[in-house]
Amino acid sequence: MRLLLLGGTEFVGRAVAEAALAQGWDVTVFHRGRHAPGPGVRSLQGDRTAPDGLTALARGGPWDLVVDTWSAAPRAVRDTARLLRGRADRYAYVSSCSVYTWPQPAGYTEDAPVVEGASADADTTDYARDKRGGELAVLESFGADRSLLVRAGLILGPYENIGRLPWWLGRIARGGPVLAPGPRDLPLQYVDVRDLAQWTLRAAAEGRSGPYNAISPPAHTTTGAFLEACATATGSDAELRWTDPDVVLEAGIAPWTDLPVWVPPGSDLHTTLHGADTSRAAGAGLRCRPIGETVSDTWDWLCGIGGVAPQRPDRPVVGLDPETEAKVLAGRP
Repeated sequence: MRLLLLGGTEFVGRAVAEAALAQGWDVTVFHRGRHAPGPGVRSLQGDRTAPDGLTALARGGPWDLVVDTWSAAPRAVRDTARLLRGRADRYAYVSSCSVYTWPQPAGYTEDAPVVEGASADADTTDYARDKRGGELAVLESFGADRSLLVRAGLILGPYENIGRLPWWLGRIARGGPVLAPGPRDLPLQYVDVRDLAQWTLRAAAEGRSGPYNAISPPAHTTTGAFLEACATATGSDAELRWTDPDVVLEAGIAPWTDLPVWVPPGSDLHTTLHGADTSRAAGAGLRCRPIGETVSDTWDWLCGIGGVAPQRPDRPVVGLDPETEAKVLAGRP
């Protein structure tokens, strides 16, 4: 298989490149040159947002599959898809469950309504509409039968440049009392970036099309299992102090950002972020490894790069400041 990977030097793109190479695919990576692609790939450079930024692609191909991870202005996907529709057989776009209207009830499927106001021709608006606009751009050029829309949720694993799992690993590695937001058995839904990458390639190679909620089944793990896996992986003597959700919220701590991954039970955030029906993706072969493996491998990668994870400049820095954590643990307002 001949793969064109748009992106491919960080997180999801890097995992896709490695998965394809492991299967013996011929991999071409189109990127802006900000980060070096991994070994074994053919490198093409260009900036999709610049005039004539796709020149290198115009001379390439043909390809059996395009995988695109773009998450900014949809018009960049539009322009690329238009250029490639005669040079590639299929187009897989790594989208997001954020494209569904907010909030969604637990158990929502790929048939749930999506955000309004998205356009393939748009400049950057907001994450949900940008991702939906990217989907529309792919459908415009490749049609429903040749488009795979990979709607991911929370993505964890090695190479993470968002900061969620790396923050927890770093915090727990420091040891001492750790604010652990309850309840301990709160279900979490996520996908390991490597499982996402492998499934995307498999689904596309099998000729699958349309949208898929590509994340683990609901309750694949829990907050307790997640944080305990962090303690095990780091070998830390940290003491997880489980704290009632109301206490966390009353302290002004923001779910998802101050305490990454966690959102309060019974909230719209939890049902939407951790309640998607993923049976369609599971039926198409998506399998999700245990949380302990994801956490341990991420810790090994983090230690291998000096303990400091890369940070995407277009995403906010996550994590709770030590002073706020100490106040809550001490019971101070």
